[in-house]
Amino acid sequence: MADVLINVTESGADLLAASGDLQLDLGLETAVLSSLYTDRRALDSDEIPVLGDPRGYWGDTPTDRWGSRLWLLDRSKRIQDTLTLAQQYAQEALAWLLSDGIAAMVSVGAEWGPSGELQISVTITRSTTPRWRTLWETVEQSGVQLDGSHLRIMYR
Repeated sequence: MADVLINVTESGADLLAASGDLQLDLGLETAVLSSLYTDRRALDSDEIPVLGDPRGYWGDTPTDRWGSRLWLLDRSKRIQDTLTLAQQYAQEALAWLLSDGIAAMVSVGAEWGPSGELQISVTITRSTTPRWRTLWETVEQSGVQLDGSHLRIMYR
């Protein structure tokens, strides 16, 4: 499993090149970023900010939806209900980590940052499924901070 590396900095995100090619992420961070920040199609019951535009990922199928509904919160008030929805949407977007057996548990936290921005923290607990042993070894070797069997990632 390899993704094009998404390098996140304080000023935004970018792709990196090395030796005339795009750098790859052999771990989980880019997959988690893509899951959270690709716009999932809104449900019929969702209140859509721009009427008639339910967005969605072009590769969606009726039974397999990709991305998150975090985009629905773009103009939301900075209240606890918004944080609760952000946690639910992020958890929904990362459910594939559990169903594919990559993670034993995925925990999501949401809070308001110092400038009022939504901050999401994700903790992924390593599964013991042998199929994903190489992936987790790659995560460990990549220098990503592991706390025991937990991978912690924070996004703004």
